Amino acid sequence: MKLYSYFRSSASFRVRIALALKGLPYDYMPVHLVKGGGQQFSAEYKAMNPAALVPVLQDDDGGVLSQSLAIIEYLEETRPSPPLLPVDPAGRARVRALALSIACEIHPLNNLRVLGYLTKTLGVTEEQKNAWYRHWVETGLETVEAMLAGDPRTGDFCHGDTPTLADALLVPQIFNAQRFNCRLDHVPTVMRINQRCQTLPAFATSVPAEQPDAE
Repeated sequence: MKLYSYFRSSASFRVRIALALKGLPYDYMPVHLVKGGGQQFSAEYKAMNPAALVPVLQDDDGGVLSQSLAIIEYLEETRPSPPLLPVDPAGRARVRALALSIACEIHPLNNLRVLGYLTKTLGVTEEQKNAWYRHWVETGLETVEAMLAGDPRTGDFCHGDTPTLADALLVPQIFNAQRFNCRLDHVPTVMRINQRCQTLPAFATSVPAEQPDAE
């Protein structure tokens, strides 16, 4: 397998965690999102992913997949052990809801292209951009905290005592939140789970600083 990734991309980070949790080897194909105007805009890369986003996974059979959640679900279906989703339908729905709360309600509002539009097109200041970022991350994580703290199914991890899809989404979002100095003292359950995840090699080896293109 080949993973087209950028070391700081939280979407790529999610897939790296999923691959590591499943013990799946892959070739790391760096795609720098800033240098030269962004390598994701090259004709070669856009032929694989017209959205010009990372990550992209090329499987051993040559199939090309985009969108981090779709990639992880594909890995879950084709390499089901160890599982990243619970066995019971209600548990699977809960894990997906947690993951989607991050992927759909937090991340789209603060990814690189949105932040770039705020500053380059709308002309907001750096301070205003960072305030935007912190607002949506802090309020979004507050929702995730309520979902976790108020549910007895929360264990060492987001759902029970083994990592799931939800944890693969949570950890990259916390990394970004810390990078932008977001307030996190209001989400103690989130931070407890994030700290627990850091003790596992699959998470530790997937962090941006450990990637071949890290700067």
